[in-house]
Amino acid sequence: MTNSTHSAEPQINRAHEHRLLRRLLLIICVVALVAFAAFLTAGDILLHRAGPMLKARVIETLSTRFDSRVELAKFQVSMVKGFEVSGTGLRLYPNHLDMQDPMFEVDRFSFHMLHWQQLFRSPIVINRVQVHGLTLRLPPKNERSNVPRFSGGGPGQDASTSGIKVQVGEILVDKADLIIENGNPAKEPLHFVIQRLRLDTVAAGRPMKFRATLVNAKPVGNIESTGDFGPFNQESPGDTPVDGTYSFTHANLNPFKGIAGTLSSTGSYAGQLDHIEVNGETQTPNFSIDTARRPMPLNTTFHAVVDGTSGDTYLDPVDAWLRQTHIIAKGKVVRNPSGGKGHEIHLDVTLGPGRIQDVLDLASDREPPLMHGALQLHTDLLLPPGPESVTDRVRLKGAFSIAGVHFTSTKVQEKVDELSLRGQGHADQAKDESDALKAGNRKEANAADIASDMRGTFLFSNRRLSLTALNYQVPGAKIALSGVYNLQGETLDFHGTARLDAHVSQMVTGWKSILLKPVDPFFAKHGAGTELPVAITGNRANPQIGMH
Repeated sequence: MTNSTHSAEPQINRAHEHRLLRRLLLIICVVALVAFAAFLTAGDILLHRAGPMLKARVIETLSTRFDSRVELAKFQVSMVKGFEVSGTGLRLYPNHLDMQDPMFEVDRFSFHMLHWQQLFRSPIVINRVQVHGLTLRLPPKNERSNVPRFSGGGPGQDASTSGIKVQVGEILVDKADLIIENGNPAKEPLHFVIQRLRLDTVAAGRPMKFRATLVNAKPVGNIESTGDFGPFNQESPGDTPVDGTYSFTHANLNPFKGIAGTLSSTGSYAGQLDHIEVNGETQTPNFSIDTARRPMPLNTTFHAVVDGTSGDTYLDPVDAWLRQTHIIAKGKVVRNPSGGKGHEIHLDVTLGPGRIQDVLDLASDREPPLMHGALQLHTDLLLPPGPESVTDRVRLKGAFSIAGVHFTSTKVQEKVDELSLRGQGHADQAKDESDALKAGNRKEANAADIASDMRGTFLFSNRRLSLTALNYQVPGAKIALSGVYNLQGETLDFHGTARLDAHVSQMVTGWKSILLKPVDPFFAKHGAGTELPVAITGNRANPQIGMH
């Protein structure tokens, strides 16, 4: 009996110890839970108290650094998943600029750090900042010297040395607007819309890598660009370096009244913000203008200098091909000099080697084109801004020459052939061919199909082509004309003088030739066998050629 009692006592003691241990663990868990709840409660209270303090510190820091009045509508701090800060309605109004709207405005922003201890490191490293709705308004160029700068540090120095150093891994911006004022209330400001923007390695004194999607308003399309920007020059923003590449695809040219097509462009750029050199190329496989609406391939390569602070562009040169016609253009595309919307284009254009049929196909809906020939042309081109069609606004002034002209109209070419033969004194041959053609025997006529040349100076404005000193020449005849071709009604009104090698009597046959011999001296003038006043009237489809 005694032995069994002694053997049961250790078991009772061990069971009692286990119960005590479980109670102790339970108490520890309850205490830990209470402590954790207390910590969360204290943290929540601390964050609610720290939020306004941090908000005030942020406003004070931004106000000092940018010398601006700062508004911050909402500012929140959370430690649920690390240390997270978010805010809305951030606006900066420079103290030294009279601006009704804020210079810098952010709708929403947030950033996150895994550990709050990062706040006490130098530099403070923030992996990512997210921004939605960024607007930056730059004052006119002559007022930008008053734009607020970071306190401390001169040109090229790290402004952050006088305060807290912050390094941001990347900034992601959703919808940004860059608005550059021009100082003229009558002119609309320059406006760039950036759909998406990513900035990498954001730190003072260092260039930022960026990737951006810009929405081009006219022609409508997205521009994808990557490159490097900065470091930002505080004293002279225009000297800030920038370089990168871009692609612009499927841009519809229809919003430009008078032209149509789908443009794509790729290229690279480098320089400073107010002097960016761009090298690129464009392809428009279906370019057309409203006078013909006949799509044609237009491909270009170009070198340009762009002032990123004003949007003005200087082209030197644009090297283009319209089918087999080569075009070189130099000039500028600048903001409307008289105020309002749009840009003014002023170019010096040289065309050649070229083909007149390529130009006629672009400008006229006639099929086939009026003539074929080798074209050389030089013109001053001015395209002022305005709502009218391109063909209504464009002004051209220059000179041209066309060699080896052959008219596609059989009737017109036959008249040219006859003029040449009679002008050379081959009246019998001209009559034989004319009789054969009237009888419908063109093959028997052995028509000469004589090439002609023309050159002259011109002025195109308001859909009217004015030709001065137009010289037309075929073997045996030279014609000097001046007049107007009206695109609106396709009417011709040209007058001038025809000079032929042959005498009047040599241009006809039979008894007419005998009768006209006495009058040969009256028409032989200025070294020509015959000199006659001529006129070309009517319209493009049915020109009337005769004496006046």
